[in-house]
This record gives sequence, C-alpha cells and structure tokens, in this order.
Amino acid sequence: MSVANTAQMTQNKGIDLKRSLVETVIAGLLALIVFGPVVGVVLDGYSFNAQPMRVAWLVGAVMVGRFVLSLFLQSSVGQRLQSGFDNGGSGVHVLAPDYKTRLRYIIPTLIVIAIVFPIFANKYLLTVVILGLIYVLLGLGLNIVVGLAGLLDLGYVAFYAIGAYGLALGYQYLGLGFWSVLPLAAIAAALAGCILGFPVLRMHGDYLAIVTLGFGEIIRLVLNNWLSFTGGPNGMPAPSPTFFGLEFGRRAKDGGVPIHEFFGFDYNPNLKFVFIYAVLFMVVLAVLYIKHRLTRMPVGRAWEALREDEIACRSMGLNHVLVKLSAFTLGASTAGLAGVFFATYQGFVNPSSFTFFESALILAIVVLGGMGSTVGVVIAAFVLTVAPELLRSFSEYRVLLFGVLMVLMMIWRPRGLIRISRTGVVPRKGVAP
Repeated sequence: MSVANTAQMTQNKGIDLKRSLVETVIAGLLALIVFGPVVGVVLDGYSFNAQPMRVAWLVGAVMVGRFVLSLFLQSSVGQRLQSGFDNGGSGVHVLAPDYKTRLRYIIPTLIVIAIVFPIFANKYLLTVVILGLIYVLLGLGLNIVVGLAGLLDLGYVAFYAIGAYGLALGYQYLGLGFWSVLPLAAIAAALAGCILGFPVLRMHGDYLAIVTLGFGEIIRLVLNNWLSFTGGPNGMPAPSPTFFGLEFGRRAKDGGVPIHEFFGFDYNPNLKFVFIYAVLFMVVLAVLYIKHRLTRMPVGRAWEALREDEIACRSMGLNHVLVKLSAFTLGASTAGLAGVFFATYQGFVNPSSFTFFESALILAIVVLGGMGSTVGVVIAAFVLTVAPELLRSFSEYRVLLFGVLMVLMMIWRPRGLIRISRTGVVPRKGVAP
C-alpha cells in the first residue's frame, strides 16, 4: 500500500497524527519541567545526586499516555466522550413540571439503614461515620454562604473552633454540659458570623476571601497564644454527652450515675459513640430539612439572586445587607453545632484541629458536591472523609490523590457531582406565556 493511500485512510478516519505528536511533545516538556527538579534531584546531606533515569521513565510514560489519549479522543468513541465533557451543563437545570424525584424512595431507605447501622458497626466504623456526619454539617453550613449566596469564605473553620471551644470553655469555667452548650454554641457562632459580616459587606471575590481568611487565622492564633484561658497548644478537655444526667463512662464523675449501672446492663465502651451518632444524625436531618425549606422561601431566592448578580439583586429592592448577614449567620451557626459534636466526640480540643487546611477541605466538599446542591454536599462530605480512612496505606500520597480528584472533577463535572435543579412550572390557562 502506498504512502498516499495510507494518508488518505488516516484522514478519512479523522485521525491527525501530526496533532497527536505535537501534543505528545508538549506533554513531555511539561512533564520534564514538573518532574525534573522533584524526582531527578535526590538530596544527600548537603549535596545531591542526579537521577536522570527516573525522570526519563516518568517523562516517557507521560508521553506514551498522552499519545494514546490523543489518538483515542480523535476516534468516534473518544469524540462522543469528549462531547459529554463539553456539555457538562451550566446554570440551573430545569426539570419537567411532573417530575417525581427518586429521593422520595432513597431518603426513607437511607434513614432505615442509618437506624440499623449501629447494631452491626464496630467502634472504628462508628467513629468514621460520626466524622463524616460532622463534615456534612460543615458542608451544609458553608454551602449556604458559598454555594447559595456566592460569598467566598476561607475562614469558615473559625466558627467551627468557636463551637468546639465553647463546649470546652463552658465546661471548664461554668460547669456547662453538652446539652447546655449545644444551643449556646450555635448562637455564639451566629453572632461571630454577624460580626464578621458587617465589615465585609462591600467586599467581593478575592478581597472577601482574604478578609475571611484573616478572621480564621486570628481566631486560631488567639486560641493558640492565650495560654491562661484556652490552654494554648496543650488544648483543653471536653465533656462527654449525658442522657438525662446519666453518664456513659465506666465510672461517673462528680457524683453522677453511669447509665449501665442505672439500667443494670454490662458496660459497653461503644455506647457513648452510638449515642453521639444518634443525636448527630437527628441534628443533620433537622439541618437538611431547614435548609431545604429555606431554599424555597424568599430568603433562599434572595441568596441565589445575590450570587448571580448583586446589582440586579439590589435593583429589585432586596436589602443586600440583610441577605448577606443572614447567609453568614446561618452558615456560622451550623458550624458551631458541628464544633460541639467534634469536641464531645474527640474529648479534647486544641488549635491544631482548626487550621486553614480544614477550611480548604470544607470548601472542597462544597465545590465537589455542587455549588448549592444539598445532596451533592452530603455525598462529597462522606467521600472526602471516608476515603482517607480507606487509603491509609497511601497516607503519604493523600494530598496528591486529593489534587488529582479535584482536577478530574473540574474536567468531568465542572458544576460538581450534582448541580442545582428546579422543577418547572406549568403556565395557567388564560395567561400569556
């Protein structure tokens, strides 16, 4: 077969070898720039050793992979797959007026599974699920601020810390328990959110993110340096929850009665975590219901209007000051609740639990789940908290895997796992469309 016939067949199939080779060379150069200094230079005391073969293998693997991927994307199957990526969708997805969501079957099933789960779970599984539910609360709170109102908050962990330290400080200085601090921490975090909201009313985008980041660092530094009040880096103990005054420990403190002695059964160290799980699960359900109702009320519509266009929002007569403050306040109060559960679950709090990485993780939950999507945030919270536990053997590469996941999500689902959807409305008879 002649060279001309081969070229003609390649052109008919829609495969451009020149384009694939150019993309392969560019990918190889980028891999050399990225991996060369990191992999090719090994420190040995005050000197270093060059490892060109390792770099060559990595660059070669990248080039081969890019060449195969380029050829695949030019095929019919690859083009269909790429068109699916390109049509990831933007904006709000409008459903048919008679659409019946499958959540009406899924939610009762999940509630039944959650009720039965503690019977078969061990202590390790309980603690992992409790941590996942705590991050669900944090994700739901930040989803109000970032996902619905469009206010980029990088210091959200500060409200989380206020709730956790509220329980520890209330127990240390006022003798307050879990049930007393739970509503008070939500109120204190809401007030802090309102105080933060006032100075940033005129700020947008990056400026707002920098100010909120500074607020989060201020709270962390105060907790870390106020040794006489917060214990500084040493942290503080937090009390366990009680059930009508009955404690879950083997021996009760302060003259109380352990629950196993009161009811006459054997001591079970997992009972404390089962109780925290049950209360936390009910609180999560309550927050989900409240958020679901708020998004369909005028305040929820006002948040979305503020997110899309603040100037248009103000021109419609909406008070943007109250809209922003309500988003900050409600989001912060949810973080305060999560902080109380985290403190009583861990039994101890210190400033190292409230770093900027926590704010970035919570923000990643909102972005991965879908800005404004409740179901997406719940799924993303469990993915980003349970996955590290399942990948303990790859603990050194957790951040790398996390970054790869974020990049893939931005390519595959730029609007998040589940984007916002609204049910359409049928026009009334006699009304012009």
